[in-house]
Amino acid sequence: MTAPVPFTSTSDITHYIDGRAASGIGARSQSVFNPATGEVPRKVLLAAVEDVNTAVAAAKKAFPAWADTPPIRRARVLNKFLALLNEHKDTLAAMITAEHGKVFTDAQGEVSRGIDIVEFACGIPQLLKGDYTDQVSTGIDNWTLRQPLGVVAGVTPFNFPVMVPMWMFPVAIACGNCFILKPSERDPSASIFMAELLTQSGLPDGVFSVVQGDKVAVDALLAHQDVKALSFVGSTPIAHYIYETGAHHGKRVQALGGAKNHMVVMPDANLEQAVDALIGAAYGSAGERCMAISVAVLVGDVADKIVPKLAERARALKIKNGMELDAEMGPIVTRQALERIEGYIDVGVTEGAELVVDGRGTKIEGHEGGFFTGGSLFDRVTQEMRIYKEEIFGPVLACVRVDDLAAAIDLVNAHEFGNGVACFTSDGNVAREFSRRIQVGMVGINVPIPVPMAWHGFGGWKRSLFGDMHAYGEEGVRFYTKQKSIMQRWPESIGKGAEFVMPTAK
Repeated sequence: MTAPVPFTSTSDITHYIDGRAASGIGARSQSVFNPATGEVPRKVLLAAVEDVNTAVAAAKKAFPAWADTPPIRRARVLNKFLALLNEHKDTLAAMITAEHGKVFTDAQGEVSRGIDIVEFACGIPQLLKGDYTDQVSTGIDNWTLRQPLGVVAGVTPFNFPVMVPMWMFPVAIACGNCFILKPSERDPSASIFMAELLTQSGLPDGVFSVVQGDKVAVDALLAHQDVKALSFVGSTPIAHYIYETGAHHGKRVQALGGAKNHMVVMPDANLEQAVDALIGAAYGSAGERCMAISVAVLVGDVADKIVPKLAERARALKIKNGMELDAEMGPIVTRQALERIEGYIDVGVTEGAELVVDGRGTKIEGHEGGFFTGGSLFDRVTQEMRIYKEEIFGPVLACVRVDDLAAAIDLVNAHEFGNGVACFTSDGNVAREFSRRIQVGMVGINVPIPVPMAWHGFGGWKRSLFGDMHAYGEEGVRFYTKQKSIMQRWPESIGKGAEFVMPTAK
């Protein structure tokens, strides 16, 4: 693989409203860091309420014509967008690495998973087909159809600035909605590039807009009467706020929250595979994934065998600028996030967990100003500890020892989060029982990060999801549409006289 071309723009990042870049009227801005160097190559504008109103007005104006556009024609626009994404996926990946810090190869994987959703959305003519019953009653036919909601919005996190927005907007616009994206202000460049590609694909002005911003923009979207639905991915406290506030304003809300994903390792598991899985899932993307494994549940005597192997691998991680192709882990997204993560390590030590590998204070030659930490590993963590209960969102793996499968399942089920979980075993019955009894939305058997493919949908249980529909897949189509039932008969089949009873099949 040839060396990737880095993203080096120094231009400030604006909004994208009604088919063009827009500076808006908001006077505030925020620094966008390069996490590998600590430098500020660019700033992002932060929207005022009026900027959100402008974007919503443009979307509302565009909605009637876009909703009336045949689904096959909407799919053709997305097909053109798909081709442009494939052509420019390395450009998007470089933007991600420059502003998030994850290694370039991981960023490429993120873009590819986003492209999967676009490919799924290109099948919207089939996905919007309704049901039909001929002669539901004498002379009466009944059918259902799904229609778009109108103006919808998405508020997305820093850790997947391309993939998570693509969980939302391709399905939403394929269904005939107009979409407003409020991306993370920490890594906003990719959102503007995607908006430009959509315009090049022939998407009408106003159908997709990007409003940069912070809580001001989010609250304006939540309160605006013309925004009919809002999707969110982020921490549980904010997800709960989004869900509660959106419901108060009468909106349909889909709010994906935090996680504390466990990986159960049974004594009969292939230990080398389990170690590989834990290292990649715990330390990949510096642990800044909602599906990262942050707890290893080690059953029986497996702990004494696996912890030394994990320690050896954690100490040997190749931590570098993410643009270097042999890098295994890049920097943390911001200095504040770095300080929070290393603060949790302090807490773990104070609580009495055994710190086997300490990643604090890691410095990378030539990148001394970067936001780097190493992989940290705790053993003998208990349920009462904060490092077990709370989402750290960094490269910190906590090992918990349990006696048997039943104890492992009880441990996972007792946690407030239920996003993702994995079990490594060679026993089919163990796998079956684990899959059936675990109270978690996404389950992997010998798969450490069980993120569903585009046509299955993504979502957790318990306090990892607020709302009753998962992201993308057919669940996404249902979220971004409303069902209408139509019953029809014609004059020739109408009986004589008024009818005063409930219609029945006769």
